[in-house]
Amino acid sequence: MDSDIKPSIEMLIRNIKRLISVDTKKLEYIIAAQIAGGHVILADSHGVGKTSLARALAQSIRWRTEDMVSGDVKMEGFNRIQCTVDLLPQDILGYNRFIGNSGEMIFNKGPVFAHFVLCDEINLLTPKTQGSFLQVMEEQSITIEGKLYRLRDPFFIIATMNLRGVHLFPLPAPQLDRFMLRLSLGYPSIEDELEIIGRHGRMDAWDSFESVINSADLIRWKKMVDEVQMHPDVSSYIVDCIRQTRVHPDIETGASPRAGVRISRLVRSLALCRGMDYVPIDFVKETFIPAMAHRIVTRDPSIPSEAPLESILNSVPVEPKKREQY
Repeated sequence: MDSDIKPSIEMLIRNIKRLISVDTKKLEYIIAAQIAGGHVILADSHGVGKTSLARALAQSIRWRTEDMVSGDVKMEGFNRIQCTVDLLPQDILGYNRFIGNSGEMIFNKGPVFAHFVLCDEINLLTPKTQGSFLQVMEEQSITIEGKLYRLRDPFFIIATMNLRGVHLFPLPAPQLDRFMLRLSLGYPSIEDELEIIGRHGRMDAWDSFESVINSADLIRWKKMVDEVQMHPDVSSYIVDCIRQTRVHPDIETGASPRAGVRISRLVRSLALCRGMDYVPIDFVKETFIPAMAHRIVTRDPSIPSEAPLESILNSVPVEPKKREQY
């Protein structure tokens, strides 16, 4: 195991927390999802720092120019998509444009051609435009008029979603299922809120903010995720918990097999971030709810999805022999 990973992750977390007041564990989950090749959705109220957190994470990374070309299309380091109801798929993916004087057809790339994409207020997009993310999130590629564009590593989408407001469109289940994690930052403590006011009340709050890791580090770490060992008993526990979401009396639609793939990769990446070469079963227990809550549908909309997931964690035995009798 590369000994510099854990100190680098800790340095990255400290760098972000110099500017953003955020729970350390949630920030660690976001970084682990990025290294694992997943995507994250931050669902919360207005003004709690979702966009600032994404911006701080993106600016903490130095984007190397040799990582910036995918095929014949240059990729940006960081792009932000400010979602509105009138955006169309071509505004996100790009489009072909005919040049009359030369008779050429050129491709105008969309903002999704970036290593780090912030999709701000994603549920303001209409269902048609939301669908433009399905291929790129699952396959890391885009098809425009029959031509396939593959996006190079690292590739990460972090989306913010407002819980209340007008003109909001629910995200379809296939799109939610493509997010590795859904997190809520919540409101800060009194001490943190006082610090936020003191820090962000100045115009120069971002001036001294610097990058601390390279994009090449993310690429190297992503390749190492598969080297983290996961005992068959841990894999079995993941499958048992996921299968329980499909038979739980309070759940209408359970988690898909894709969910098991995502959480297994997430916990491997989390172990890597914490300097470990194996996955303890406790990592599954601590990430199960943020990795699954957005993937299930409860029979009663008034029941939060976290409640039946909590009961599953409390009921599924950790020990393999006890699970055989379960």
